[in-house]
Amino acid sequence: MNAYIFPGQGAQFSGMGLDLYENSAEAQELFEQANHILGFNITDIMFEGSADDLKQTKVTQPAIFLHSVILAKTLGSSFKPDMVAGHSLGEFSALVANGTLNFEDGVKLVSQRALAMQKACELQPSTMAAVLGLDDDIVEKICATTEGIVVAANYNCPGQLVISGEIEAINKACETLKEEGARRALVLPVGGAFHSPLMEPAREELAAAIENTTFSKPNCPIYQNVTANAVTDEAAIKNNLISQLTAPVRWTQSVQKMIDDGASLFTEVGPGKVLQGLVKKINRASETASATFEGNL
Repeated sequence: MNAYIFPGQGAQFSGMGLDLYENSAEAQELFEQANHILGFNITDIMFEGSADDLKQTKVTQPAIFLHSVILAKTLGSSFKPDMVAGHSLGEFSALVANGTLNFEDGVKLVSQRALAMQKACELQPSTMAAVLGLDDDIVEKICATTEGIVVAANYNCPGQLVISGEIEAINKACETLKEEGARRALVLPVGGAFHSPLMEPAREELAAAIENTTFSKPNCPIYQNVTANAVTDEAAIKNNLISQLTAPVRWTQSVQKMIDDGASLFTEVGPGKVLQGLVKKINRASETASATFEGNL
């Protein structure tokens, strides 16, 4: 079975999507539609902007979403997913790819999500840290016993977990994690504590937008971050998408469940190869690939 996976924040690079724009009339049309919806020319930043330009919250999330979704749309008849999943932001790309969301609504929701998260970050200084070389249960226990808000946020692969929370609590937890034998406990250069209770203001704001958006019956299951299970019910998909901002990304568990359900090939759609690397660390025997577009102009 063919599983298609969609990357999240951090996969952006200068020049992303330019090959699609230059070689596909359909891609050009979709990029220009996105410029109109967003109210600024995101294509200028994607194609020619610096790394700092691409780090702007209002740019990063829509840029990765557009690269992934437009690439999927230009694959034509070769794009036949049996199942999809996306890492954090990538879940929105996956939902357009499997027909749950239309393109325009996807662009709007991702833009609203990015701005809501930015506002939540400004309300309270917070951060995230990558923890390498410890079992998940040890990291979870240390988070639970550290004073302040600090939680497990991204279960990326065995031995790689990202924690999220208040700056002081993250720093204390990192010290304890190193004492417990973590190979690394490194604070990340991110704007705030994503996938933690500190994103509650963003969750509330995004919930209203999601509730007012039409979700269609998907053409294949999506394995959502919150549950790590196959979901096809539109109401459940909405609820999981709303919960995602304050709940952990269960990527390890999602990939394992997809394998258990018959996934034999994982194709990453979008910038970079980060997810392929994580899949290999979750199950070395899994076959992975990057979606590629040959051009039709």
